Amino acid sequence: MDRLEKLFSAMWNDYTSFTPAAGVIHDQFVEANKGPISNDHVALRTYDLIGIDVLAKAFIEFGYEAKDEYHFDAKKLFALHFEKDGKDSKGRPWPKVFISELLTKEFSSAFQDQVKELCQELSEAQKGQTDFCISGRPWKLRKEQYEKLKTESEYGSWVAAYGHRVNHFTVLVNELKFASELESINEFVESKGHKLNDSGGKIKGSSGIGLEQSSTLAYNHLVEFDDGSLEIPSCYYEFALRYPLNSLGGKLYQGFVSESADKIFESTERGQ
Repeated sequence: MDRLEKLFSAMWNDYTSFTPAAGVIHDQFVEANKGPISNDHVALRTYDLIGIDVLAKAFIEFGYEAKDEYHFDAKKLFALHFEKDGKDSKGRPWPKVFISELLTKEFSSAFQDQVKELCQELSEAQKGQTDFCISGRPWKLRKEQYEKLKTESEYGSWVAAYGHRVNHFTVLVNELKFASELESINEFVESKGHKLNDSGGKIKGSSGIGLEQSSTLAYNHLVEFDDGSLEIPSCYYEFALRYPLNSLGGKLYQGFVSESADKIFESTERGQ
């Protein structure tokens, strides 16, 4: 296992420590598929005061390249996705990496001040670590601070509470043997007792635009704050089905759709 594979493995272990149900779903997929499953992409969140480039640095050093950019005006977010050519040691394509940042200057001065206070606790040395993407929460945080941030931005409060770690992994439906349609995948997931994000419909996107996505609702996790604990939504599991496009010469679309991703973000707005 090379260094990049070790990083993704560490990201998975951190992710499932906060979202044990994702590990359960993964095993259920492996059993139904009678073999391993592939990961389409991982997603990371941050503030613009820290920046996408800080989270992307390690991946770029491993050969990832920035592809498309995405704007989410309502949620005041900007995002980039990164891709790497080639395959891992098991012959699977490298997962895409989707990194978003909250545009804090578009919020109230009180919100900006609070985020600045948090970010000031982060050192340059910490930002330069290869495993920064799983470094967690580096700042002190009280329950009241979390709740105040949440009144303006659920995304902003999530980053405050969880810091830097994977927000979700994504099953690549195209590589599955036991099902080929997202509707069947959703039925399978729900039959196992998991709740899906139905914002904008359980299936976001379409074959015509090259991508269909669905996801579970985030699972609740007991988070320790400096003045006690709160059970709040943590991470979720996503499912993606990619389609060939004539505009790409019949190749599978590899990007993301802002309108769909906007609804997928809402998976953390309430937990299960």
